[in-house]
Amino acid sequence: MPQLVRWTIKTALIHFVVALALATLTALQPVLGLDPRLQALRPVYLHYLMVGWVTQLIMGIAYWMFPKFSKERPRRSETVAWGVYTALNAGLILRGFGEPLVAWQPERGLGWLLALSAVCQLVAAWGFIFNTWSRVKER
Repeated sequence: MPQLVRWTIKTALIHFVVALALATLTALQPVLGLDPRLQALRPVYLHYLMVGWVTQLIMGIAYWMFPKFSKERPRRSETVAWGVYTALNAGLILRGFGEPLVAWQPERGLGWLLALSAVCQLVAAWGFIFNTWSRVKER
C-alpha cells in the first residue's frame, strides 16, 4: 500500500472521529444547556463526515486500487495526488475554523475563509479527476 494511501486513510479516520465528537457536542448542547452558539458546528461536522471521512476514504482507495496508468507510472502523478491530499485537507481545516467564526462574528468579514476553503476543495476535486480519469479505460 503506497504511503499516500496510508496517510489518506488515517486522515479520513481522524476526520471521522472529529465529526462524531462535533455531532455529539451539537446533539448534547440543548440537553446539557450548553452555549447555543455550538449549533454553528453542525455544518462543520456534516462536512467533516461527508468530505473528510467518506470522500477522502474513497479518493485514497481509488488512488490505490484503480487500474494502472502505465508500467512506469502506475498511479499517474504522485505529485498531483499529494497536492490533492494537501488541498482537500487544507480546505477542510479552513472550513472547520471558518464556519463557526463567520456564524459567531459576522461583522469581522471572515467569509473569505469559507471561500478559500471551497477553492481548496474544488482544486482537490479537479486534481483527483485529472489524475484518475485516464486510469479508467477500456481494455
